[in-house]
Parts: sequence; structure tokens; C-alpha cells
Amino acid sequence: MSRTARLVEVAPERYAAWRERFDAANPDGPQRVVGISRFDDPHLAVVLIRRGGYAVAHVHESSLVAHKVGTRHVQSRTAAGGWSQQRFARRRGNQADELVRAVAEHTTRIVPDGIPTALVVGGDKSLVRDVLSDPRLSWLGELPRREFHDIGDPRRAVLDEVVRRARAVQVAIDDGP
Repeated sequence: MSRTARLVEVAPERYAAWRERFDAANPDGPQRVVGISRFDDPHLAVVLIRRGGYAVAHVHESSLVAHKVGTRHVQSRTAAGGWSQQRFARRRGNQADELVRAVAEHTTRIVPDGIPTALVVGGDKSLVRDVLSDPRLSWLGELPRREFHDIGDPRRAVLDEVVRRARAVQVAIDDGP
């Protein structure tokens, strides 16, 4: 029987005390830690993008050094058929391309070249890929990365939450039988 571990996110400054309490409460199981993932890089580049919204930030430790959060309309799909469907598809494509260009521009302006030591991305995978394919941002693709594609529309509160989650120590726990 195959079990999957559940993931718990613990703030780095709380991890030592959390682990001590966890080990004291589970000396012989049934729960046990089966994996730990740290993301200790002090300087982060953050790129969050979904159709209709984006957030870009340069983060030092847990503080936003610089950031830009905004919205851009990308038309949703339509039930129209024929010529209208093709016209709306072209419009959606053009609006998405414009969103990607704007986010790439903000990223080059806000994230200092060569300073971030890790990358945090989130939102729509294909839009993130399109932003990072900009030649001016090629160096970001080589950095260690954490991905959060389960986020809502990137607003300031979502940006703050993603930064918190990116810094967290991810602990995989097997709950036992």
C-alpha cells in the first residue's frame, strides 16, 4: 500500500522549536518526518502572473525591497462560433501577449540583474514560461526555484502570502497507518 506524505510549511525562525515539539510528541510514531526542504536564499525574485493580474517583487529576507502589483484585462473564452470565435481568440492572444510583455518589463525594472539568488514563480504556468523566455530575464531561469501555481489572482495579499510560503521550511510528514 502506497502512502503519500502531507506537506507542512513552517516559518524558518520557528522550525527548530516546531521540530523539537514534533519529535517529543512522536517519539515512536505514528507520525514521522520523511523529508525537509529549505529555501534559505536571502534575495528572491518573485514573478506571479495570471490572466488579468500580476505581481513582481524583489525580496530581501522577508521584506519587499521593490514590487509592482497590477491588473490587465485578458478576455475570457466565448461561446460564439465561426468568425467571431476566431476574432475573440486573436484578441485574447494579443491581450495575453501584451500582459507578458508588461510583466517582463516590470521584472527587468524591479528585479536587479544578478542580485536575487533564487526565483519564486506562481500562477499560470504557460504565462510564467512566456515571461521567463524574455532574453533579458534568461539569468532568472538558472536560479533555484519554488513554484506556487495554486494561487488566486495576484494582488498584494497574495504576493505577501507567496513570499511567506516561499521562505517556509517545507516538511513532509508520513502520518503512519
